[in-house]
Formats: sequence, C-alpha cells, structure tokens
Amino acid sequence: MIIGIPKEVKTGELRVACTPAGVRHLVAGGHRVFVQKGAGEGSGFSDEAFMKAGAEVLPEAEDVWAAELVVKVKEPVADEYPFLREDLLLFAFLHLAALPGLAGALLQRGVSAIAYETVSAGGGLPLLAPMSEIAGRMSVMAGAFYLAAHFGGSGRLLSGVPGVLPGNVVVLGGGSAGMEAARVAGALGARVTVVERDRERMRFLDTALGANVRTLFSNDQHIVEELAVADLLVGAVLVPGASAPKLVGREMLRSMRPGSVFIDISIDQGGCSETSRPTTHEDPVYREEGVLHYCVTNMPGAFARTSTEALAGSTLPYVRAIADSGFKGAMRGMPGLAEGLNTWRGRVTNRAVAESLGMEYRRNPFGADGHASAS
Repeated sequence: MIIGIPKEVKTGELRVACTPAGVRHLVAGGHRVFVQKGAGEGSGFSDEAFMKAGAEVLPEAEDVWAAELVVKVKEPVADEYPFLREDLLLFAFLHLAALPGLAGALLQRGVSAIAYETVSAGGGLPLLAPMSEIAGRMSVMAGAFYLAAHFGGSGRLLSGVPGVLPGNVVVLGGGSAGMEAARVAGALGARVTVVERDRERMRFLDTALGANVRTLFSNDQHIVEELAVADLLVGAVLVPGASAPKLVGREMLRSMRPGSVFIDISIDQGGCSETSRPTTHEDPVYREEGVLHYCVTNMPGAFARTSTEALAGSTLPYVRAIADSGFKGAMRGMPGLAEGLNTWRGRVTNRAVAESLGMEYRRNPFGADGHASAS
C-alpha cells in the first residue's frame, strides 16, 4: 500500500503523523511511504532522516495526498479539501462534531475517514489518551503562566509560599486529561478539586492522586461553588465523538474572580463553556467576564517532539494493520479500529457524531455501532 504523510498546515501545528522509525517499519513490510518535504522539521525530524528510513520525500502536497492511505495529525483544513476524494482512506484526528464543514466535505467526496479520537481498545481510547495526557499536564503549565499579573492574570502563584496559601485549581472531568491536570497541579502544591460524575472513577482518582486532590460529584450547584474560589479552571470533559457538554454557562463564569484563568481542553469537541471559542498557539488567550480563556485546539502541538513520538507510537500498529490487510480487512479484524470509522461512502457511521451534527446515522458496516467508552 502507498501511505502518505503530508505536512500539517493547521496554524501552529508542528507535529508529524509518523517518525522515521515508523517509516522504516512500514517500508520493511513492503509498503511505500510518501512524506512531504519539511513535514517533520517542527518535530525535529529531517527530510534526510525520512529518506534514510526508506521514505520518498516529495515537495508537493498533492503528490503526497495521492496515496491510498493518508495519515495526518490534525483534521484537514479548507485548503486541503480539494485533495479529498472517493477512493481516499484518511486516518487522523477529526473532531467532526465541532466541524460540520469538514464533515460535509468528507461526506460529499465519499472519503472513508477514521478518527483517532473514536478508535477504542479495552474500554479506552488508545489514540486519544496520549494527547489527552499531554494536554492535561500542559493545561496547568499554561494556567500557571497566564496567572502571572503581567499577562493579565490575578497574580496568584499556584504553589503558594510559606505563610501564603496556595491557589485553587478546579478540574472538570476525571478522564485521562483531567487526571493528569490534577496530578501536576497537586504536585505543585495547589489545592485541587476534580469534578466528576462517575463514582468508581472518583474512587480511583482518590487512591491514585495525592492528599491535596479531592473529588466532588458533578452538578450545577457544586460547579458554581467551586468556580467562586477557583484561580485556575480546567475543562477536561469528554463524550467520545460527541460535542462537549456545556457545563459552564456565562452566568456561572461571572462568579469567578477577576484575573482567574480557564483552560478548555475540550475545545476540540466544541468546548465545555458557553464562552469558549477556538484559539491558536499564535493568539492563545482572550478575556470573557473578567476570566482569561485559553482555548487552543491543538494544545499538544506546543511540545511537538514529545507529542509526535507519543502519537506516532500509538497509531503505527493500526497503520501497519491497514497497510497489511487493506481497509476492509483491518476493519473486520480490529473491532476497535472499526469504531473509529466516522464517514464511509457518504454516510456518517458514528452515532455520537451523527447526533451532534443532526445528521442521519448509518450503521457501521464493519460491526461497530459508533459507540466508544471514555478513557
């Protein structure tokens, strides 16, 4: 099979979908790999390294997109829509619930599109999890940075100092991203509250995290009470494939202290607040109701080397399976991969995506029903 690795063109996106080591593995299996010139530079991988691994480095995006299977990091942007075609198999983060325009383009062109974020395994989301872990850890780093007074924050140091109380961090959601956010905030010495709805998950978090991390049942009253004392709010809620639930209304946000910071990791799926809107690494923050909002849709791209290695290591077995067995063979042989299929022959084949977009759901022909479990 011919596999294409294009250069990412989303603003601020420096990751690449495959490393030279991954290329070597695919080429050893008898497959051809097209890599666009400069695709790995932002992650520290040179064209020469890809060529030594056996890739064919091509200068033009259209030549790379001509491959049978195109593997990307982020979803195609409008400039890439002309490359979409009926016989294309696309494997990438898609987040279609928040991108109806992209969903329409994929359906109109009949693309078979597999979304990393809905591929499942063992009750989890193995391709989303490493990026969620990075985003979770990064959220506290970014939040602590923007709390500085000269960035418009309240001037609160999350760790505190002897004689001064530490800051309060509230994390909405206790999945992979939320847990890592709580872990880093707790390690800094902040007082941390994780708002979660699943009792068993709260028991796990209570055991796994430090004594300064507490858990709280998720409901409107508890969220309002926690927002009133939060210095840093982290939105880390997830319904796989679906639009993120709006847990924070504008009125709720007004209860937060001026200069507090809100990091919305859920922005890829539309965000978990009424005041959330997508931003980029080039212009990451804005202020609403006195609260600094950080809503970058590709947070892990800031740490491109680490993120590329974590993501490519997770996706490579699936890419190899598709290349070895073909699309249909891999779909039938790997039920978890089949759950990642979002569009096929002009149909939406993921129930949560269809419901979020108000489109007709058509049963996944390869045995998955479009549902996936949260990680």
